Amino acid sequence: MDGAGRAAAGHPGAPAGRPAAGRHRCPCLGALSGHEGEVWPVTPEGERLLREGLASLELDLTADMEQAFGRLLDLLQEGNRRLNLTALKSEADIVLKHFVDSATCLRGGYLKGPLRVVDLGTGAGFPALPLAILRPGLTLTPVDSIRKKIDFVRATAQALELPNVTPLVGRAETLAREPAHRARYDRVVVRAVAALPVLVELALPLLRVGGLLVAQKGPIEADELEAGGRAAHEVGGRVVDVDPFALPILGDGRTLVTVEKTRPTPERYPRREGIPAQQPLFWDAK
Repeated sequence: MDGAGRAAAGHPGAPAGRPAAGRHRCPCLGALSGHEGEVWPVTPEGERLLREGLASLELDLTADMEQAFGRLLDLLQEGNRRLNLTALKSEADIVLKHFVDSATCLRGGYLKGPLRVVDLGTGAGFPALPLAILRPGLTLTPVDSIRKKIDFVRATAQALELPNVTPLVGRAETLAREPAHRARYDRVVVRAVAALPVLVELALPLLRVGGLLVAQKGPIEADELEAGGRAAHEVGGRVVDVDPFALPILGDGRTLVTVEKTRPTPERYPRREGIPAQQPLFWDAK
């Protein structure tokens, strides 16, 4: 997130041209949002990157969406200074590597309609918050084990007036043992560097039969994909789509892997906290 232009009098963290007065304070983050109805757009360059990035995914950017993304950018930059939420600092990086990258999980059309979606390891709210803006019909549950991040996501969703976002502190291994969450979701989305067998073991127990895991990954090797397919079969699913593509504008390699849950997950999965990552199914951790 770009700090350029942040020099408003009386509020060194505010972008030039945005009044500092009138902001109310959130108990967990401090200053979050401004006057009701106030528009906080991204810079013209940021708007161009956002609009072009979304257009390459065949997504339109409405005026309301642009305003929401502008406020999200501001809140993330301010929250990041207080809480160290993300390594991305510049406006261009946030727009492309958080906002547009989050939107790429809409490729393939697997996130249409009134679906219950859990975002595992959401961090500062990605992909959940951009999805909530772009797809208001989704009911999103962003999950992270770090409370300060979930506090930020909750406060940000409230500031952006996103009633379809209900953040939750927790781990997938624990949630999947709770009747309120096991086999209750239509979709699981995840942006992660974890190996596919790990993601499959953590996600599929949360899905109803017929539900889908949509995993956003970088370039994926054949051996990891094979292990992921074997792990999916073990926990009640199958890989149905592998979609390699380039991140819009930047060209970074990405892969969207979709796994369908085809039968109930055996009760022994997921294994206890930490074990899926330490001892991935059918995969020698490297």
